[in-house]
Amino acid sequence: MGPVLAGVLQLLALIGALALAYIPVGNYMARVYSSTKHLRVEKWIYKAIGANPDAEMTWPAYLRGVLAFSAVSVLFLYLLQRLQGVLPGSMHFSSVNPAQSFNTAVSFVTNTNWQSYYGEQTMGHVVQTAGLAVQNFVSAAVGIAVAVALVRGFARSRTGELGNFWSDLVRGTLRILLPGAAIAAIILVACGAIQNFSGIHEVGQFMGGSQQWNGGAVASQEAIKELGTNGGGYFNANSAHPFENPTPFTNLFEIFLILVIPFSLTRTFGVMVGSVKQGYAILATMGVIWVGFVALMMATEFAHHGPALQAAGAAMEGKEVRFGVGSSSIFATSTTLTSTGAVDSFHSSFTGLGGGVAMLGMMLGEIAPGGTGSGLYGMLIMAVIAVFIAGLMVGRTPEYLGKKIGAREMKLAAAYILVTPALVLVFSAASMALPTPPHSMLNSGAHGFSEVLYAFTSAANNNGSAFAGLNANTDWFNTMTGLAMLFGRFLPMIFVLALAGSLAEQKPVPVTAGTLRTEKPLFTGLLVGAILIITGLTYFPALALGPLAEGLA
Repeated sequence: MGPVLAGVLQLLALIGALALAYIPVGNYMARVYSSTKHLRVEKWIYKAIGANPDAEMTWPAYLRGVLAFSAVSVLFLYLLQRLQGVLPGSMHFSSVNPAQSFNTAVSFVTNTNWQSYYGEQTMGHVVQTAGLAVQNFVSAAVGIAVAVALVRGFARSRTGELGNFWSDLVRGTLRILLPGAAIAAIILVACGAIQNFSGIHEVGQFMGGSQQWNGGAVASQEAIKELGTNGGGYFNANSAHPFENPTPFTNLFEIFLILVIPFSLTRTFGVMVGSVKQGYAILATMGVIWVGFVALMMATEFAHHGPALQAAGAAMEGKEVRFGVGSSSIFATSTTLTSTGAVDSFHSSFTGLGGGVAMLGMMLGEIAPGGTGSGLYGMLIMAVIAVFIAGLMVGRTPEYLGKKIGAREMKLAAAYILVTPALVLVFSAASMALPTPPHSMLNSGAHGFSEVLYAFTSAANNNGSAFAGLNANTDWFNTMTGLAMLFGRFLPMIFVLALAGSLAEQKPVPVTAGTLRTEKPLFTGLLVGAILIITGLTYFPALALGPLAEGLA
């Protein structure tokens, strides 16, 4: 079997598995967030934190809950790292320095999981499990909660109430992410991933000599890092490490974990707004972009330009040979089109155009299918913009799901799509202009610029993957990427929740002959076009200086 055919067959198997999970997972999540009953353990949690889960919240109150919980989480994780040297289970690792502690705390709380350190040489068992793994759960649950609040804004009318943040947070963690991750961890352990709390061992090498290696609760963290589209690896090699990702089957299974919740949330959206066809339209938009990017990535990585690539049969540099180019292309595309950041190969070693495809996937806003929750609310923002464009073309007040898209709604949507590109481009420009940051670049020219552009694209879009070749463990990059992650996570959430509140206050608009049918293929095509054009116009100059210049050289 040729490598191209193997990659295509893996892609078809993955699509089949996602199709089988779509309806049951999507319907289950809709029931979770629509139920009025509370589990006993949930009641204990509400009592412990002093929250009333039945109290409805307006968008400012919902936002205060998101920000307060996230601020406490950043502080807790920061202190946990700073105190690591005196904690049990630290494996004699010292406390993490302040700049890196700040960066890592922000990274995991914002669902970015950017890592400027070697996990197996920096973090002990307590920080990995009580700190990083916990944030993998709750940061993902926060993203789903904000998406559900926006869906309620479309579904409700004549009220400013969007549900209860604390209830949504707890339910998402206990009813969706925790059982899903537990099942996934058992499968990973059965397939060879490690799960222990062992110390440091001397491990022999094939070429002679030895190295030190430690164990850890790897399978459980691997499961939630993929299911929650987090991406932080227990080891520096991330999902290319055999302890995290032992076989080609686990590799494909981890891609499935990355995609299953973001894709299935479109079904949840359709059920909660009372029209599953609307969910299918959003699903089709996500699916078209995802499949298109996978095909484009495979084409660039299987292209045989130059004698080295021709001899190898593909661009093999930086790829995990256990999985092959096809599987690595699917993984890279899926992880950059979501907010995952996990890698099973080194993106810096991809072809120039292949690296550009990965970067563009993040620049789209990670909406195809995007992160847990963030992908859905990002896509719905783009749907609002597409409806507005269609309204301008026919001279009619735009409507979406029975809600008028007026000046206030468009200002909030425009602010949402502008904030992330502004962060990426401003921070990248500052890093290239100042004298010190370029010393972190191991490569010069277009590829070196791509490393910096990729870093801030990954940080501001809360992805977390790295291009490699850039030493980001400096005070400048730890601080600047930390700020990019903070602003890139919470500023868009402010606009999303404000939009949700504005929509929920409206009364429904009746459907007429002039209403744009947003469940039809025509709207899907319009939405795909709007996404690609808006992103292309925003980022094209920067891409032309980096991956396009390198790929066309």
